[in-house]
Amino acid sequence: MRGEGSSSRVPTAKSDELRAVAQRVADALPADVEEVVVTGSVSRGVADDVSDVEMLVVTREPLQLEEAFAHTRSAGLTALDTWGAQGGPERKVSGYYDGVPFELIWWSREFGETRIDALLAGEVSSSADALVHGIALRSAGLLPVWQERLREVPEEIAAKHIEEAALPWGGFTPVGLLTLIRPGDRAALMEWIHDGANRVLAIVYALNRSWPPTTKRLAARVESLAVKPERLAERIEVALTEPDPRLALLEMTELQLETVRLAPSGPNIDRARTWLAEGVEVLIRHGQ
Repeated sequence: MRGEGSSSRVPTAKSDELRAVAQRVADALPADVEEVVVTGSVSRGVADDVSDVEMLVVTREPLQLEEAFAHTRSAGLTALDTWGAQGGPERKVSGYYDGVPFELIWWSREFGETRIDALLAGEVSSSADALVHGIALRSAGLLPVWQERLREVPEEIAAKHIEEAALPWGGFTPVGLLTLIRPGDRAALMEWIHDGANRVLAIVYALNRSWPPTTKRLAARVESLAVKPERLAERIEVALTEPDPRLALLEMTELQLETVRLAPSGPNIDRARTWLAEGVEVLIRHGQ
């Protein structure tokens, strides 16, 4: 779904400031750059004093990392570096422009098309959400075409994501949840809760046919979604911060149960509904 509440939001002053800086960088890039898209908090209008500028840069032909570095340097960025896996067709360059931190991801036009195809085939990535909310600072017409293709998650892909997200919730006896709240096993508990939160969000975004974003500014991201459990972001925060292990796990298990009850029937969802309901009862009895 395009826009998800962002169209009515007045951009922060920092967003306007950083977008203007991003435009100067875009204007200074060489002619073989076809598309420059600002993404992240700047494109959403929610940038603050700790935000950086994230940009997608699309060229006609693939670049080597050294070429991406040279183009970035020629646009005025300094202290250049790279991150992530190396050797693939995507190039990543970070640096500073007048003290503003930048992250530039470089794609060729051909690679961009393959990325869109992969997302529409079911690959899970925050790239789709970033593109849908991106703003073109220089354009050969690629971004609006990609945004239209990514207008919403295809129904069959959404159904697949829902079933895959529910997969771990069952298959072992629900009393096994109690092993997560043993004294001294907080790391195992947090791992389960963190994974559970991500799976809850995957189901909720899929139910709304919305591409999953990152978990930053979660409350704002889920606010406009039509289908979701009550107080979704708040309850995830409670589960992650509640000092009592049993109560933390109970909070997340109840949230998981409410989420699968919103989902359409399927093998994993149906099993999860039964298993999570029994898990809630186990945790309640354990506290009595």
